[in-house]
Amino acid sequence: MISMKRIVSACLLAVAAGPAISAEKVTLGVAIPTATHGFTGGIVWWANQAKKELEAANPTLKIIIKTAASTPDQANQLQDMLVVNKINALVIFPLESASLTQPVTQLKNKGVYVTVVDRGLTNPAAQNAYVAGDNTAFGKLPAEYLAKKLGGKGNIVVLRGMPSTLDNERVDAFNAALKANPGIKVLDTKYGNWNRDDAFKVMQDYLTRFKQIDAVWAADDDMAIGVVKAIEQAKRTDIKEVFGGAGAKSAVKKIIDGDKLIQADVSYSPKFIYDAIKMTATARLKGEALPAKTIIPSVLITRDNAKQFYFADSPY
Repeated sequence: MISMKRIVSACLLAVAAGPAISAEKVTLGVAIPTATHGFTGGIVWWANQAKKELEAANPTLKIIIKTAASTPDQANQLQDMLVVNKINALVIFPLESASLTQPVTQLKNKGVYVTVVDRGLTNPAAQNAYVAGDNTAFGKLPAEYLAKKLGGKGNIVVLRGMPSTLDNERVDAFNAALKANPGIKVLDTKYGNWNRDDAFKVMQDYLTRFKQIDAVWAADDDMAIGVVKAIEQAKRTDIKEVFGGAGAKSAVKKIIDGDKLIQADVSYSPKFIYDAIKMTATARLKGEALPAKTIIPSVLITRDNAKQFYFADSPY
């Protein structure tokens, strides 16, 4: 005989699972940025890996991947996936947080189960689940590392990413960690848009305006490439370290080889888009929900452990 306690528990589980969908078919939309640099190239590669593997293993699952170069494009793609493709689940890596919050909310209000990846939305009610790397550690670890490397004194310039909750978390954590080191001065902070060409221009400006820079936090390994290029072109020798972020294989290889400027990094793999798609598809095929938040740890990468984070065959 089934107890009343079991019946109540089952009902609560059904409520927690969010919008009910047919166990027979899941049409999962995946909205991600166009591969404009290494990290987003990795995002696109891992998303397609998930589609190939999961569709092969689940005949009742269809995955539709859309890449967008701008926020308006991504917003339009969301509507297309709802109206044309009739998705009932969505995994989205938003190009921007504020601009995509309302378009995503509209889909959720139509009964689409929403998993947001990496760049969070400004209103958490617009999502069912959130999957990301540890953005607090992404900012805290380089601040602590650079402060120690500089002996608690020196000038730092900062290149942040694009306007998003993710970027805010990283920069806030970086600044908070530096408060313990009043001898470290942040000369300026500008957006480099996670792009090596934009970062090159920003660093050129920094090099023109500041005669003494001891270290750079370029919060992305692609931006670090642009920064190093600008430093080398200007023949500046005052800069002791350029700290990027995300653990790109090119950056990790430099650490292994004992590069002069890039000596440490922080892990943040684009594979989390694969994990998010797999978790969402698996849960929805069962009519279940994901935890509200899943955070994948970030780790400081130095020469001591760099070989653990180097994958020669990976796209990023």
